[in-house]
Amino acid sequence: MDSSTNSEITVAISEPAAGVLAGSDGKPSSGAENTFPAFAPREHHLIVSRAARYFVLGTPSPLVRECWVVLHGYGQLAESFSRHFTGTVSSHRLVVAPEALSRFYVDSDVSAHARSRIGASWMTREDRLAEISDYVGFLDSVWARVGEGLDVASVNLGILGFSQGAATACRWAALGGSTVRRLVLWGGSVPDDLPLDRLRDRLGGTPLALVVGDSDRFSNATRLAAQMERLRENGVPATLTTFAGGHRIEAAVLEQVLDGFNAGSILQHTDL
Repeated sequence: MDSSTNSEITVAISEPAAGVLAGSDGKPSSGAENTFPAFAPREHHLIVSRAARYFVLGTPSPLVRECWVVLHGYGQLAESFSRHFTGTVSSHRLVVAPEALSRFYVDSDVSAHARSRIGASWMTREDRLAEISDYVGFLDSVWARVGEGLDVASVNLGILGFSQGAATACRWAALGGSTVRRLVLWGGSVPDDLPLDRLRDRLGGTPLALVVGDSDRFSNATRLAAQMERLRENGVPATLTTFAGGHRIEAAVLEQVLDGFNAGSILQHTDL
């Protein structure tokens, strides 16, 4: 792939990701004609092509042995989020930052939109299965495009999801078509509705890495303990790394976590 291709691409998702939208073909179910009022709205889904974008840090080449796809949190944009990873790039490590498909004005005051910061969201609860299917297909398409410039058979694909991006990372790893070797959830968690046996099988025994600040306002020791127990009960090997700080990416910890995978281990602290 030409390393200068960092802006927009057009992604056509031809069908829902496996297991995500089964049965949601926009057609009423059997007998629906008799249960719908004459003029009640009926839901349909139409697959469309649209422009999506991602950012690449580093140069795609046959020398690359490790590629991290990093997924931003709610209300962030990919370009600014990717700057946390500039110090981790090398001739052997590539970083790719896709941007969620739904952008919005972060400020709630509609009169301030001309000056408002813009963020993006991976999904909301509205039509959630369709949004999950869309971003799983989008992320598979990004990896396929990036892989055109790599010796894919020799590259380990890692996913790091931050905050809302952590749930996105889990769903892509479990439901997508890409082979994921490493998965890091930073300041986020595994979705409650995700089938963990599927995630376990897709990771192939590689431990899922949870990373969280000890003063992260979205986490606490009780929630972490419950999540670790759920993973253990479902046979998903997991490690927990904590650091002094809040809901943010910490550069020194990031470097240790990524390098820990290369060394076949990872920091393991459970003292919240």
